[in-house]
Amino acid sequence: MADILTIHFQMSKNNGGDVEEVMYPTRKKGVAFVTFEDQEVVESVLKKDEHRLEDKRLSRYYPLKVTRYCENVFSSVTSVLNMSIFKDQFVLEDLIQELKKKSTALSFGPLQSNGHISVQGSFPAMKLLRDFLLLKAKSLSEEDKKEESQSRQRPRRRLQQHRLTMETSNSVHDADGEKQVVVLDTDTYHYMKYLFPRIFVVNGDVVVSDITDGDITTVYIENAGSRSDAGQVLRVKEKIENQSIKLHEVLRKEKIYFEEHTRDERRRYILACKSLKPYYPSVLVIPYDTHIDVIGNAQEIFDFTKDVSSKVQSLLQRR
Repeated sequence: MADILTIHFQMSKNNGGDVEEVMYPTRKKGVAFVTFEDQEVVESVLKKDEHRLEDKRLSRYYPLKVTRYCENVFSSVTSVLNMSIFKDQFVLEDLIQELKKKSTALSFGPLQSNGHISVQGSFPAMKLLRDFLLLKAKSLSEEDKKEESQSRQRPRRRLQQHRLTMETSNSVHDADGEKQVVVLDTDTYHYMKYLFPRIFVVNGDVVVSDITDGDITTVYIENAGSRSDAGQVLRVKEKIENQSIKLHEVLRKEKIYFEEHTRDERRRYILACKSLKPYYPSVLVIPYDTHIDVIGNAQEIFDFTKDVSSKVQSLLQRR
């Protein structure tokens, strides 16, 4: 059935496009979750008046009820790469083409005259790109050292590897390895703090701090005591990074908007969420002035938001 649904939502006659994932079966009988690669395809699919599931493997056609569900917690990140540091060793246009072939999950903008290029994609895909670029940077750095030892009269080309790391990755470190930085989506960070707090609780020799700026939270991992070492800091950083990559694959976010925009309505929704929360321990609820963010796996937040709606209605009927 997952294959049949994938084919259906990829067909142009159904206003479809590239399908990233189909979740079926789910805990809700007859319900499937379809994730598209592009938001434009989502809007196009929703505009079609009627969806009929037809396939030679089915005994008859089935009408489909297609509705908008929720969004990924963090679907993509945009980064500007400074490729000018490679201009003495490579033809930048050829290097960009090589990157595109190796990183098909990323979208590349036009190469600017100053060597900058915009890249968009998921954190995991960005991390793979970072690793590839650092490997190239390392190989060039080793070549420079070899050339310098052979002829000290030649001016050594300076490869700004640290700057490259700062500009292209979601994880950076200082020269002596005693400080690590991981950049996370703020919602993912909140979920990790809520469900996996032990990742951020370390001994007194390592200090973990954070700075949140809108959708992005930067986590700093640093040495605090004389007994700590760079390896210990690096291990903490890797735990945080690996957990964030796992969560990127499964987390979704649903927004519950307050229609009346009144304090009483907000109170009802928050009360409903609190009363249901013990039944959904893996769901994170973050209230705001205009809406409530619900973060978790697709099935659980689907059930949770449905139960919240029913609970709010029952609270209204009691009045």
